[in-house]
Amino acid sequence: MSARKADDDTDDSGGRSDRSGSRTAAQAAAAAIAQLAELTSKDAEGATSAEPIEEGWLVEVEVLEDRRIPSSADMLALYEVELDLDGNLVAYRRTRRYSRGSTDIGVRGTS
Repeated sequence: MSARKADDDTDDSGGRSDRSGSRTAAQAAAAAIAQLAELTSKDAEGATSAEPIEEGWLVEVEVLEDRRIPSSADMLALYEVELDLDGNLVAYRRTRRYSRGSTDIGVRGTS
């Protein structure tokens, strides 16, 4: 047995352990999309980011909020979804709402 500190984040094979469990970014994004769609009854366009955090994953999901004609006038929103290590939704919130043609949606900290 190796003597390791409890907070050491290397695995037994010498590689870095994944603090987000065995879930991949793709799996976390898929879980976030499915659970957010179930809660909001809105269509998800896809995940725009997935980031491991100490307690699980933080996933940003783009959602179709309001379908309009023409589709270039659709209203979209970004939701921040927090998942635990098992992929269960812990919290979510809408961080941004914008029209489909907006060009500054990927910039964090802007409204």
